[in-house]
Amino acid sequence: MRYKTVAIGLIAIFTVLFVINYAADQNTDITVEQVSHSQTRSLMDTTVTISVIDSNETHALEVIDRAFDRMYYVDILMNNYDNKSELSLLNEEGFVHNADSELIYVINRSVYYSEVSGGAFDISIQPVLDLWASKYSPGGNYQDPKHEEINETLMLVNCSAIMIEGDNITLGTDMRITLGGVAKGYAADLAIESMINDGISSGFVNAGGDGRYIGTKSDGSQWRIGLQNPEKSEDAVTIINVENMAVATSGNYERYFNDTARVSHIADPRTGYPSQNLISATIIAASAMDADAFATAVFILGEKDGMDMIENIDEIEGILITTDKRIIRSSGFSSYENN
Repeated sequence: MRYKTVAIGLIAIFTVLFVINYAADQNTDITVEQVSHSQTRSLMDTTVTISVIDSNETHALEVIDRAFDRMYYVDILMNNYDNKSELSLLNEEGFVHNADSELIYVINRSVYYSEVSGGAFDISIQPVLDLWASKYSPGGNYQDPKHEEINETLMLVNCSAIMIEGDNITLGTDMRITLGGVAKGYAADLAIESMINDGISSGFVNAGGDGRYIGTKSDGSQWRIGLQNPEKSEDAVTIINVENMAVATSGNYERYFNDTARVSHIADPRTGYPSQNLISATIIAASAMDADAFATAVFILGEKDGMDMIENIDEIEGILITTDKRIIRSSGFSSYENN
């Protein structure tokens, strides 16, 4: 499944976050030994690791299975590359009656992200992504779309035209949507919810580097996450310490590491052109869905407007890497950094 914003020019999205020392931490108590139990699977076109801290291995593995089931559910429902998904049906027919309540929730929440970002995040961007993909996919001319083509396609981008009445969803004429900017985060949130319902108070879901973390590691310390250095991919720019928070990064690392990659994988819904304002934007938020969406919006907005948005939204923080390799932190970001 391809849950990316878009694969323009078949550019791969590089993982920009990695969990540091998430497993193998053990804390022996007099009566109960709480240890980390983890599984990694391929899902949503990325590698997903779910880890829980539990004293009972059998219970832990059952919890992990149920958490993965919740993520598979999102995969089946919101995959616009699967012709049988409800999202694909919506794009094909222009409407869905008796829509799944989860799909309705994600679309409504996505409209909110568009409103607070001034249109920098817009799930109706799919026609623009398709236009760029047609130019840089096999059979294309490997040249940028003409300005006239982009302007014509931009007329289809307007998430406020999505109509939801009860459990019915209707799109505007020729409109198509993608949930690539939120589905992975939402799936992680559902998995965490499942874990909590199963009695887990510590663990995490990490999907391709973006994740949500609850409680602490088995030794009582916070989860530690490294932000990839664009100049040296095996190094971290900084270490983030989190507990009961989510972290996500939106980035154009491929373009930075490869000078021949001229087209960003993230297009600006306001202009129709690839966003090249930043190398990466990392967001810390209460939910993985919020972190996922706001990271994309900030990446598109760029340094000034992106940081202004972060500072104006309660309970999120961010760190940006500019194209000239400066590191910009929001006012409260340092409280999460390793001392």
